Amino acid sequence: MDNFTFINPTKLIFGKGQLEQLKKEVPKYGKKILLVYGGGSIKRNGLYDEVVNTLKEIGAQVSELAGVEPNPRLSTVHKGVKICKEEGIEFLLAVGGGSVIDCTKLIAAGAKYDGDAWDIVTKKAFPKEALPFGTVLTLAATGSEMNAGSVITNWETKEKYGWGSPVTFPKFSILDPVNTYSVPKDQTIYGIVDMMSHVLEHYFHQEEKTEFQDRMCEGLLLTVMETAPKLLADLENYDHRATVLYCGTMALNGMLSMGFRGDWATHNIEHAVSAVYDIPHGGGLAILFPNWMKHNLKVNPERFKKLAVRVFDVNPDGKTDEEVGLEGIEKLREFWNSIGAPSRLADYDIDDSNIEVMADKAMVYGEFGNFTKLNKEDVLKIYQMSL
Repeated sequence: MDNFTFINPTKLIFGKGQLEQLKKEVPKYGKKILLVYGGGSIKRNGLYDEVVNTLKEIGAQVSELAGVEPNPRLSTVHKGVKICKEEGIEFLLAVGGGSVIDCTKLIAAGAKYDGDAWDIVTKKAFPKEALPFGTVLTLAATGSEMNAGSVITNWETKEKYGWGSPVTFPKFSILDPVNTYSVPKDQTIYGIVDMMSHVLEHYFHQEEKTEFQDRMCEGLLLTVMETAPKLLADLENYDHRATVLYCGTMALNGMLSMGFRGDWATHNIEHAVSAVYDIPHGGGLAILFPNWMKHNLKVNPERFKKLAVRVFDVNPDGKTDEEVGLEGIEKLREFWNSIGAPSRLADYDIDDSNIEVMADKAMVYGEFGNFTKLNKEDVLKIYQMSL
């Protein structure tokens, strides 16, 4: 494995009734708070009132930014930055899923930057500081509650990119599985696919001697696959919600990928799709990832074989590594289909009319991927396979 330095400064506060910890954590950073949330589900399930009342108890002055989109948009970030600068905001609190947290990260960095926050996303500027922020998580999916990464969509230019900075780790994240009870079945499915995709992105790398990291990845995948059907049959089961919630955080907080760089090409390919069509990120990954795997099976068949045997229980006897690997890919597709995830772009009424446009967007920074480099022809083939 490669040499590495690991640090994750986010305080993780997990379990039932932990919202009370806001009274202890928020006052460390100030009284002028910007509360950031999405489309209103936290008002319907009562979490909004709980948060606001808790903040009032500690004398916080609360401003609000509502309406963060599922693929958070730059225009919403601009609104948040404006509030922060005009109101002298000292701390941001993101209440929602990964999209709300991703939006909050760019607001926090943009509030300390004199130019357009899009400069940060496009790497024209690198933030040296950000307003402190915390999160109250309501959706198991992205892991944004315990990492420094963020994905933002510029809807006007139809661009969607990931970015990150050491200054955009949450100060704390409160994870109460009860707050995920109201997540509908389809969003629960997308979250399951997303966290599994994060693990798969880690798994496909070219470093040697990563046996422990491999086992952690395999164990997380097996745990999610074992728990997902039970959760989808009982959406308000605390234990199942807790297991999946914790898995989503661990899938992308750096713990699984010490000593190597995962691939991350499939995420880039999907970002181009949802930049143009605004589809759910998890849905796009469910469609694209098995096709990325098939397209790159020959790069390192032994790696695919290991996944197939250890996670998908494929019997390797009398088969080539490629045959075993392909069977594992098919079993991944079967599992995602079994829980109700989409398998074709046509499931979102997407045809081949914009695949050139999407491929160009995916290629904006040139060839990409760490398991193997993809060029535009590769990306077009994966889109064609996914139609």
